[in-house]
Amino acid sequence: MASGACCGALRGFLFEYDTPRIVLIKSRKVGLVNRAVQLAILAYVIGWVFVWEKGYQETDSVVSSVTTKVKGITMTNTSELGLRIWDVADYVIPPQLPDKTTVCNSSKDCTAGYIGTHSNGVQTGRCREYSTSVKTCEIYAWCPVENDTHLPKPAFLKDAENFTILVKNNIWYPKFNFTRRNILPSISTAYLKTCIYDPKTDPFCPIFRVHRIVEAAGQNFQEMAVEGGVMGVQINWNCDLDKPASYCVPKYTFRRLDNKDSDHTVSPGYNFRFAKYYKDTNGTDSRTLIKAYGIRFDIMVFGKAGKFDIIPTMINIGSGLALFGVATVLCDIVVLYFMKKRYYYREKKYKYVEDYELGPSETYGTQS
Repeated sequence: MASGACCGALRGFLFEYDTPRIVLIKSRKVGLVNRAVQLAILAYVIGWVFVWEKGYQETDSVVSSVTTKVKGITMTNTSELGLRIWDVADYVIPPQLPDKTTVCNSSKDCTAGYIGTHSNGVQTGRCREYSTSVKTCEIYAWCPVENDTHLPKPAFLKDAENFTILVKNNIWYPKFNFTRRNILPSISTAYLKTCIYDPKTDPFCPIFRVHRIVEAAGQNFQEMAVEGGVMGVQINWNCDLDKPASYCVPKYTFRRLDNKDSDHTVSPGYNFRFAKYYKDTNGTDSRTLIKAYGIRFDIMVFGKAGKFDIIPTMINIGSGLALFGVATVLCDIVVLYFMKKRYYYREKKYKYVEDYELGPSETYGTQS
């Protein structure tokens, strides 16, 4: 029986290390590419970063508060209400009074205390005859129950298009401790009593005619008022605080916020209910319930302010200088991969050097 030993060799590892090499190429094409890239980067840094985006400024977002006041009077004459004058006091919803109701009938299952999703009252649990052939559940409710199947056309308060809305908006940029209001210092009391907003003649007047807001959003007031809708009044405050404060002024835009098209026909528009309470000649608590279809105005304020600051300025200058390294990378790609003499340039750019201390056959740590 014989035994033997296995022998082998443990060889060392050689590591390659690259060092940058500068090669000067005298070529008109390469020079044009390099110049074009550098000019594009320079235009981006100066034109976009510093001029358009104002990269030399510190910025802050707006903090805002808004109050409104509506003015307008109109008159209606209906069989239910008779001749009546409507002013702003008629649009304020009063607090509800405790329920003291009479009895009405509604077709629901007779469960005491049950309130259906579309019910007009609370069921008593008693079943009553509605007609000779129909029985319904008795409910506690205001009588008569609401009937909203008929919408008046034209709109009940069609003259509301001439109402005016005074918008008072105060803004604050906390980072710069800068405050401003949309009633500008140049607006006098006499001017405020007579002006109406117009984007061309009176762009800073804070009083808006209702139908002009609707028309500016591409809508028709008389059509919109039938089922109601939601209008957005946008106030933009984009202020450059490196300029005088008088240049910081509001800009108004308008749009309809609720969808009004063939794809949104279920529960369109905007409506709400409010009631007027009184006692009749018998001392019974009574009320007039009004389901109002109207136009809701949502006022939204946007804004950004900027002011010179050395920190963002230096950061953007440093970023711009770093981008010039892109020119070298692009020129390398053109020279090494697209030019006719790319192989020649590649030989000049890359040079392989052996470690002079090692011979071609030297190895490390052999054993057998």
